Amino acid sequence: MLDVNVIRSNPDMIRTMIRNRNRDETILDRFLEADSEWRSLTDENNRLRKTRNDVSLEISKMPKGEEKDKKIAEMRTVGDKIKANDDRMAELEEIRQDCVLNIPNIPHESVPIGKDDTENVVVYEAGEKRKFDFKPKEHWELAEELDIIDFDRGTKVAGSGFYVMKGDGARLERALINYFLDTHKDQGYTELVVPAVINKAAVIGTGQYPNLKDDMYYLTKDDMYLNPTAEVPITNLLQDEILDKSQLPIYYTANLTSYRREVGKHADTKGIIRVHEFRKTEMVNFVEPSKSYERLEELRKNAEDLINGLHLPYRVLLLCTGDMSFSCSKCYDLELYAPGKDAWLEASSCSNFTDFQARRARIKYRPEPHLKSEFVHTLNGSGLALPRTVVAIMENYQNKDGTITIPEVLRPYMRGQEVIDRKH
Repeated sequence: MLDVNVIRSNPDMIRTMIRNRNRDETILDRFLEADSEWRSLTDENNRLRKTRNDVSLEISKMPKGEEKDKKIAEMRTVGDKIKANDDRMAELEEIRQDCVLNIPNIPHESVPIGKDDTENVVVYEAGEKRKFDFKPKEHWELAEELDIIDFDRGTKVAGSGFYVMKGDGARLERALINYFLDTHKDQGYTELVVPAVINKAAVIGTGQYPNLKDDMYYLTKDDMYLNPTAEVPITNLLQDEILDKSQLPIYYTANLTSYRREVGKHADTKGIIRVHEFRKTEMVNFVEPSKSYERLEELRKNAEDLINGLHLPYRVLLLCTGDMSFSCSKCYDLELYAPGKDAWLEASSCSNFTDFQARRARIKYRPEPHLKSEFVHTLNGSGLALPRTVVAIMENYQNKDGTITIPEVLRPYMRGQEVIDRKH
């Protein structure tokens, strides 16, 4: 969340920012109104308490009598007023806190202003699109013919938007997970296995709550949530901690099942492009504030290394203000090309959140032993989301006979197997 003082002292800038991010400006009006009354009552109570303290000292020195009783009665009235103000200030503080939790992060100056994904900027394309001598099939066609994804039985046991990876499809996914995690280890990450069930403080800490509360699976009886992305449990591992400067930077990675309701209507309902449950490898970084934007470029390269190892065509997008997620200040999307669908599929988002998440989760570091602690900067990137990576591999590596060539980098994880076909 943003520093209250930043919102209070720069309302015009914050209003423009909210407008550029396609969000409701009335949240700022609500905050400013509540904050103004809260500050006014705070000043009034400070004066009333000083008066009460001064008069109480005076009363203690007065002889018994009518004048003293009158002063005592006056101070009871003052006490009642202080109590009423305190009660109202508590209500206003709840309003202020709710508003602050719903105001998005401030975009970096290099982020283009735009209303939606049509105004994102293509930074560059990499890798060569394959030229086919046959009409490439979509992944769901290949999956059914090779019997490596079972859509019907996934729906049977869980409902629409769920699927079952089967045989070499399951082995391909497992190979990708191992390839991702091994690569991240070489990049300097510490691998974690974290809980997939998380509490409310965690989803508040990274900004999913209240912004995306309708998109998460909520366990009513336990007041817990199913993990929407591994960024949440990993980032909140350091909640309420003050780190030494020597501990930074911290690079964590984990592969974890993620759950999304995917509220709203989407075109990609066939196959595994948009589903409710999927596995994703996450990279989470904790760094000093002065180094976070430099680190964002390195984080993006960490994700690109995975794609380049798979020899898949991809492009890098710099997201505009209207398409960025709530918590980030700057974000790159990495999209894989799927020739069967003839579309670009987002497989990774690499984001710098500055101190936005750290302030919500209270994650600090001490620049020097004698200095006051400051909020760290957090970053995260998908490395990579599995369903769309699987789709891209299937469609780019498909053969005319309906088989799929296994990318060379994955073959050691599949015991040397080179092709997915009905025989295997």
